[in-house]
Amino acid sequence: MRDAEPQHGSSAPGAETTWFVIPLFNEAAVIGDVVRGLRERYPLVVCVDDGSGDDSARIAEAAGAAVVRHPYNMGQGAAIKTGIDYALRDPAMEQIVTFDADGQHQVDDAAAMIALREAEGVDCVLGSRFLDDRTKPGLIKRLVLWGAVHYSNLTSGLHLTDAHNGLRVLGRRACEVITIEQNKMAHASEIVEEIGRHRLTVREHPVHILYTDYSRAKGQSALNSVNIVIDMLFR
Repeated sequence: MRDAEPQHGSSAPGAETTWFVIPLFNEAAVIGDVVRGLRERYPLVVCVDDGSGDDSARIAEAAGAAVVRHPYNMGQGAAIKTGIDYALRDPAMEQIVTFDADGQHQVDDAAAMIALREAEGVDCVLGSRFLDDRTKPGLIKRLVLWGAVHYSNLTSGLHLTDAHNGLRVLGRRACEVITIEQNKMAHASEIVEEIGRHRLTVREHPVHILYTDYSRAKGQSALNSVNIVIDMLFR
C-alpha cells in the first residue's frame, strides 16, 4: 500500500517511513502548493478531504497526494483519525506527521521533529509555538492557548507549553494506542490526554506557525480560538 510515490530521491529524515496526514476542507487555493512542497522531501502524503465543497481533493490528488474522502464534513479530529488509519495500513510506516492544509506549517520544522523522534526514540514529538519567538499569535489567541495548555496539563499529567498545535509527530506505537473520539477541535486535548494515559514518551520542539494573509482572510486564527473554547467546554 504505497499510493503516493516519490517525485525525487530524498535524504530527509524518515522520508521513506513517514506519512504526512493532512485534514482538508475547502483549501483549493493553497493545497496544491502545500502538497508539492512537502513531496519534494516527503513523498508519502495523504489528504483526508472532509466534505469540501470546492476542488480541494482533485487538486491534492493532482499534486501527488493520496486522497481519502469523507462523504460530509465530520471535523478535523475525524479527518486525522481517518488519515492515521490509512497510514497504519502501510507496514513500513514508522511515524505520521499531522500537518495543516493552509500553509501555516513549515516542512523544516517537521523534518527536525522527525529527526528528534528518531534520535531519542520517543513515542511523540509535539510542536510548540512558545519555545521561541518566531510565531506571533494575537493576544486573544495567546490567552486561549494559554488556558488550553493549562487545562490539558491538568487532565493529562503532562507538562507542555502548547497543547493545541496541529504540527505533531506520532510514532507507530502511539498511532496504534491513541483513541480519537472527538471529531472537532477538542481532539487536540484528547490526543494529549491519550499520550498521558498510555504513558507515552514525549518531547516538544519549537516550531514556527506562519499566520498568513490567506489564513487571516478566512478568519481561521480567531475562529479556531473560539472553537477550542467551545469544544473544551462541551466535549
